[in-house]
Amino acid sequence: MTIRKVSIIGLGALGILFGHQLSKNMPAADLRIIADQNRIRRYLEEGVYCNGERCNFQYVTPEESCEPADLLIIAVKFTGLHEAIQAVKHHVGENTCILSLLNGISSEEIIGKTYGLDKVLYCVAQGMDAVKVGNKLTYDHMGMLCFGEKEPGVISERVNTLAEFFDQTKVPYQVDQDMVKRLWGKFMLNVGVNQTVAVFESNYGEVQQEGPARSMMISAMREVMDLSEKAGAFITEEDLNYWLRVLGALSPNGKPSMAQDVEAKRFSEVDLFSGTVVELGKKFGVRTPANQTLYERIKQMESHYTHI
Repeated sequence: MTIRKVSIIGLGALGILFGHQLSKNMPAADLRIIADQNRIRRYLEEGVYCNGERCNFQYVTPEESCEPADLLIIAVKFTGLHEAIQAVKHHVGENTCILSLLNGISSEEIIGKTYGLDKVLYCVAQGMDAVKVGNKLTYDHMGMLCFGEKEPGVISERVNTLAEFFDQTKVPYQVDQDMVKRLWGKFMLNVGVNQTVAVFESNYGEVQQEGPARSMMISAMREVMDLSEKAGAFITEEDLNYWLRVLGALSPNGKPSMAQDVEAKRFSEVDLFSGTVVELGKKFGVRTPANQTLYERIKQMESHYTHI
């Protein structure tokens, strides 16, 4: 198997970032962005920009019949996942490899229920400090895609095929043989960083230095560590320090998507983060006071949106 046709759904920060990188290193006709007609019209009229460059994307609607993709990248927000799963049906064939760039720990399983887990590689996007304002994305660090099979210790043919394709298209990546642990580690980072920066209405710099924000962030992350043991992912102190180093390498002026949502008064993925942690805490009998506080603070902030 070789990867030639690539389809992407979702032009948020990650969709633009990796879509733009792919577009510079593969034939334009082989890269398709799936979007509804209204979005396509807006993208064509206003453009989509990545670090000042206008992206050269080919757009297709979900209704258009087409050759199935060899690689399908799902880069929507969690709230749009179920709609996206239906929208990509013409792009999924017998040999399609599906990558989910979504936050959280459940999107692969949800996608697998429709298309089969045998088509899904587990994936984590990490290390990027992209900020999207309107139709313009800027970043200092592209980060990388970490991917692998769900089963630990396995490097399959399709993993090697995807690695070869990313080599050709200059997409930074890492093959990981323990993706469940990696998924939980990134979830731990998101739970801490995304929510804390949103609540403090600040940026990465705020949580890269000692102070109330960093203390809150680490408390929320430790609650995920406690839960991971119950769930069989076994996040350790060494893992916590690894993810804090990932955070430390980001541009201090950057900010996660949840903070950008709060600024724009958009509803966030709080239910995916602290909402999930609090529910798992109840299930496993683990106390989660930091995440309970973050959940309540963000829900309170969002409660004012309808009055604006």
